[in-house]
Amino acid sequence: MKKIKNIYKICIVLLVLVACTDNLRDISFVENMAPPSNVAAIYDITQDNTGLVTITPSADGAVGFKVFFGDTTKDPETLTPGQSIDHTYAEGTYDVKVVAYNLGGDETELIQQLVVSFKAPQNLVVVIENDKAISKQVNITANADFAAMFEFDSGETGITQPVATANIGNTINYQYKDAGKYSVKVTAKGGAIATTEYTAEFEVTAILAPIASAVTPPVRNATDVISIFSDAYTNISGVDYNPSWNQATIYSAFDLNGDAILQYSNLNYQGIDFSNNLQDASSMEMLHIDVWTADATSIDIYPISSSSSEFFVTKQLKTNEWNSFDIPLSEFTSQGLVISDIKQFKFVGSGTVFIDNLYFYKAPTTFPKVFDDFEGNGTITTWFGDSAGADTSFANPFKNTDNSSNTVLKYEDTGGQYANVRFDVAQNFDFSVKKKFSLKVYVPSSSVTGSSPNQVSLKLQDGTAAQPWVSQTEIIKPIQLDTWQTLTFDFENDATAGSPNPLNRSDFNRVVLQVNGENNNDNVIAYIDDIAWGDDLFTGPIPHDDFEGGGNITTWAGDSAGLNTSLANPFKNSDNNSNTVLEYDDTGGQYANIRFDADANFNMEKHTFSFKIYVASTSVTGGSPNQVSLKLQDGTASQPWVLQTEVIKPIQLDTWQTVTFDFKNDTTVGAADPLNRTDFNRVVIQVNGENNNDNVKAYIDDFKYQ
Repeated sequence: MKKIKNIYKICIVLLVLVACTDNLRDISFVENMAPPSNVAAIYDITQDNTGLVTITPSADGAVGFKVFFGDTTKDPETLTPGQSIDHTYAEGTYDVKVVAYNLGGDETELIQQLVVSFKAPQNLVVVIENDKAISKQVNITANADFAAMFEFDSGETGITQPVATANIGNTINYQYKDAGKYSVKVTAKGGAIATTEYTAEFEVTAILAPIASAVTPPVRNATDVISIFSDAYTNISGVDYNPSWNQATIYSAFDLNGDAILQYSNLNYQGIDFSNNLQDASSMEMLHIDVWTADATSIDIYPISSSSSEFFVTKQLKTNEWNSFDIPLSEFTSQGLVISDIKQFKFVGSGTVFIDNLYFYKAPTTFPKVFDDFEGNGTITTWFGDSAGADTSFANPFKNTDNSSNTVLKYEDTGGQYANVRFDVAQNFDFSVKKKFSLKVYVPSSSVTGSSPNQVSLKLQDGTAAQPWVSQTEIIKPIQLDTWQTLTFDFENDATAGSPNPLNRSDFNRVVLQVNGENNNDNVIAYIDDIAWGDDLFTGPIPHDDFEGGGNITTWAGDSAGLNTSLANPFKNSDNNSNTVLEYDDTGGQYANIRFDADANFNMEKHTFSFKIYVASTSVTGGSPNQVSLKLQDGTASQPWVLQTEVIKPIQLDTWQTVTFDFKNDTTVGAADPLNRTDFNRVVIQVNGENNNDNVKAYIDDFKYQ
């Protein structure tokens, strides 16, 4: 097999070299291919007492198979995906081996028992169960002596039966279209003509309520959230979740293992009323709601104001799962909703819906820092060694210019199979504001035994789970021995292993550090210092302005340009139906612009600004390019423009468009390396350039820093 594997790799390399141009001859993919997985073999025994068996192998990522029959036949049979092989057996029990291989020749092996008998199957035992997590799915398992496979008849009319087959001992997962009672049949087959049947009346059930809670919302500062209904936050007082509005909807308080959820059955419309405790959501940015349903297709969501008409947004729903929506409040205010005096919610739809985590929120006003310098200045107090020693006040044994700290954490793995150190935080990590962890590490080569790779992994877990490692996310970094080095674990850009989409998780509250991997008994000593997540650079509110009264920017100023922050939108349409916008009027000023100052310096971990803009062609004179630039400056400097950084974007005339300025990925002009600056507190917007006397009038809306 090793020779065959090498031959395959040589063939692939030759094909790539012949077929590709010089700059495309990258053959590293051959070595990086994953071996085949999910190897299986289906048996189909002819029921004529001949012992003729059809074997069909399958696997993910395989280009070929070798089938070893397990009897006296010496040579295996080679097949390609989709092919089957017939083989005649004498009565008996055989270990059939299937070897699947990929393009690189990597192999995965399966040994599966085959029973060939000319007796009818005996002692048939059938288990049929409704799946606990998937609505209207039935799981069928059959075992019998002298049987090789079984068939399942679902009892549905208008469907060809049997609907599925499987090897004896395996499980069939079958999805019914409708719940109800069905006459089901399981037929066990072996090599004999005779079969054995099991029949029963079975009731297929639908899951009509959630069996798991929605994702727990992230921990937020009290000033950053207005909670109407959520266990995660303190709800406002005086809320009636079932006001008498003559609706046909039936309200129930649904309890899911202690998690309170609102259940609205037979929904036509339903209200939530807090008229005696009006809520000012004008400082908020988003509305969050989680909705679960087994039968509804959409829901209309109305926040209702005391001083404006009713407006709604419609959200499409997927059945049998939680639908989580984060709705910008601009989707309501742009229709004319006043959000400074919200008194009610209304939901319109059909079917039954379960609602949880209904709240307004805004981006955090502070970015709490999690760190430990092991000099007594850290915020981490819960260090714990799991099959590894953890000394958090160890005298730095390798003090030098790379790390002059007096004390460090000593990590000592004396052969623990899953050795690690970890800490928990009181508030779950919020990856909308910070996505990177960093630390220093030193591993002396004299402490290392075994052949495990020299590496450090950082794992994020939900420390409240019974088995936190099941849904963890991990980044692994290689390290050098005998030197201090700084490692950065970037959960936005680095490759992660384990649970997907870590940036969408809000339940991480545990950090696990592991040196030189797990599932080994090697020894290693590491010294760790200056672990950190988050920063203290931006402590004020996140700047935004929708020019409808929902913004927090109060320092707009025009520099040789006219400025009106509450102009009636002259080009209101489906692209921007806001009632009011900012008017920018350059009547020929050489350096005309508008600007505002933030309450605190920008944290360039949040590196993107955006807004909507409309420039009428009738307002433009001269030959300047149609563009808009956003400049970042230190507003405290005597000449802020000297060290500014700028991103310039082309624009179209006579249309609303959203322009995004990304100081991480866009080309910047001016002072270099803006992401490492900590002194920016001013934003300057300039239309059609500077150092000209051209005229231009622009309309700006929905400014965001994100």
